[in-house]
Amino acid sequence: MSFQKIRQIVASASLVLASSCSVSAEQPTDYNEVGKQVAILLQNTHFARNKWDKQLSNKFLETFLRDMDPKRVYFTQTDVTRFQTDYGDKIHELLLKKECVSAANDIYNTFKQRVTESTTFVNKILKEEEFDFTKDESVERTRKNAPWAKNRAESENLWRLNIKEALLGETLRRETVARLAKEQGKEDPLAKEKSPKEKVRLRYERLMHSVAEADEEDVANYFLSAVTKTFDPHTEYMGYREIARFKDSMKNQLVGIGAMLQAEEDGATIIKGIVVGGPADKAGQLKLNDRIVGVDSLNTGEITDIMFMKIDKVVDLIRGKEATEVRLKVEPAGASAGETSFITISRGKVEMKDEQASAQIFEKKDSKGRPEKLGWITLPSFYMDFDKDEASCAKDVEKLLRRLMEEKISGLIIDLRGNGGGSLEEVRKMSGFFIERGPVVQVKNELGQIEVKDSELREPIYDGPLVVLIDKTSASASEILAGALQDHNRAVIVGDTSTFGKGTVQQLMDVGRMMPFFARRDRAGTVKVTLQKFYRPSGDSTQLQGVISDIALPSFLDGLEVGESFLDNRMEFDRIRRASDFEPLDRDHLFVPRLKELSDKRVKENKDLVYISEDVAEIKKKIANNKESLNKEVRDKELADSDAKRHARNKERLLRFAEMAKSDKAGMKFSKLSLADISENKPPHEFDPAAENEDYMRKAKDETADLDDTPKWPSGMDSVKREGLSILSDLVDMTEASKTAGVLKKTAER
Repeated sequence: MSFQKIRQIVASASLVLASSCSVSAEQPTDYNEVGKQVAILLQNTHFARNKWDKQLSNKFLETFLRDMDPKRVYFTQTDVTRFQTDYGDKIHELLLKKECVSAANDIYNTFKQRVTESTTFVNKILKEEEFDFTKDESVERTRKNAPWAKNRAESENLWRLNIKEALLGETLRRETVARLAKEQGKEDPLAKEKSPKEKVRLRYERLMHSVAEADEEDVANYFLSAVTKTFDPHTEYMGYREIARFKDSMKNQLVGIGAMLQAEEDGATIIKGIVVGGPADKAGQLKLNDRIVGVDSLNTGEITDIMFMKIDKVVDLIRGKEATEVRLKVEPAGASAGETSFITISRGKVEMKDEQASAQIFEKKDSKGRPEKLGWITLPSFYMDFDKDEASCAKDVEKLLRRLMEEKISGLIIDLRGNGGGSLEEVRKMSGFFIERGPVVQVKNELGQIEVKDSELREPIYDGPLVVLIDKTSASASEILAGALQDHNRAVIVGDTSTFGKGTVQQLMDVGRMMPFFARRDRAGTVKVTLQKFYRPSGDSTQLQGVISDIALPSFLDGLEVGESFLDNRMEFDRIRRASDFEPLDRDHLFVPRLKELSDKRVKENKDLVYISEDVAEIKKKIANNKESLNKEVRDKELADSDAKRHARNKERLLRFAEMAKSDKAGMKFSKLSLADISENKPPHEFDPAAENEDYMRKAKDETADLDDTPKWPSGMDSVKREGLSILSDLVDMTEASKTAGVLKKTAER
């Protein structure tokens, strides 16, 4: 065959391939095929290796129904029975046969119909009925395990009670705000709001619009998310839209206009915050409390009406490629009704600086009157950039840590409160900043194979006194760091009774790579699948039980149902062998019994921590009772009792907080250190922790929140933060005393 002929054949093949790819890009995504590939992926990769059978199929259905109707107020038992008959033991087969979409659509369309019926009923009853709040009626706080309504009549009774509860709640809220405003000589910020009935009606209308606007991609996303969550709470299907938002959150950066949005009940989207130095801030036209009612995503002149649109879809319309323009239809704050303007903003990169690591220095006198500097590193998440090597929390923490050491800190607190986790690799690197080279975490895969991951550095960067502050929302990577430092006897763990209790490792898997060659792949989505469980160097899992604090402090979260143990389809706790090269430090050098003794004494004398303990007991009672009265007299009495308690506490706090503020001013100095300061080679700068921080974002004023007359924490430090610093200060003193005693002993021996 001639060379020319070969070139013609290759050219023809390339043309066919190009044409096929073009057609593929234009054709809709086949979510039946996506469902099949997700099913195969789960069977082949998930840690649990669940049996793919009818029992699992029924769990798929149960999860899907619970996700859509968690309060069990829309579907009836008749609906559920039909779903169980038609699909209950068949979903696992429908997925593999590429027939799952019709089942998902059928169930979702029934849900949409019930929501529409509910909204129609709500509109009718709000218009026609005068509600009697003297009856001895109540609603359940949670209906998670309640029976489904038997018929339409039972459904309507549930809807009526929910409407009544919403109306009563809205009425009580307005009366409380009006009373506080009058007491403080201020105008009632809710005086011009729509009536309680109209506010409640709009809430239901927003829900109906949200449900009705779901397209095929949304329904597939809801359904496949239910399938994946049935394996465990952290295995998750993420559609094309979701995965982009997830990656932005992990790298602490996005491309948009730099504004915080909030859905309003009347359908609009309101500007609640503007990022300082972001695109919207630089453009200068968009203002706080402006209301967005339309978005021209590509600035082509075609406005998309966003009234009642879900907030995540509004965000997707506003975000886009860097240097492209978005045009917003806006109702300016304070303008006349119906007045609109158009604002065009060029998109740009927006760093979520409030989610970055940062540091503070607290300077005070120690127990012997000597100057003492205590360092504090706040880490909101274990962020990293999956696509590029631009964001790394380990690199950021290292910069902050080295800079704090230059300031000669005597001790350090790592604040992991609210840190939901992130990158396993980042936490492995970070652990090495505080321990000698050794095991940080053990990882077991579905085959039972165990890999020990060691810290990177031969010697730690910082070997001084260390406290790790945790709460019930500290999860995953936070638990790896806290657990490793606790096992190595390197740090004292302080905070809630324990961390969240997530002991599993997930990995992102692109479903598009598994799709047939000619199928459309770009919107097939991603599965974040649980491939492994992680264990501490000691062999304990953090699954369910979390990392237990060495010194537990009273906490509201301990009174709420927060943690892995409260999630559905959770995996169990277990243990493996201790890491072979695990050599912890001497635990006696942490002085935990003595630290706890001193802390317990302070806690008993700390009125705010005593208040928390009292409130937690009340919260637990209410959760156990699971009832909310619809009798206004009963609710008024509850509010009166609550107000009396608040007034008494605030009266006591005013005097005590004034003394604390005076003491702080005389005896403490507060300095702040950001990553920007380090990059610009600036020293830590003094600041007022009690002042409103608008370094990153300017936020709209909440006039109702301003009516809260509870005194603000002196120096912006609550009781947990103060107690954490006290424990660290005690640890510094004991460590120093131990070193001095050791030196004296060696000298005497000579």
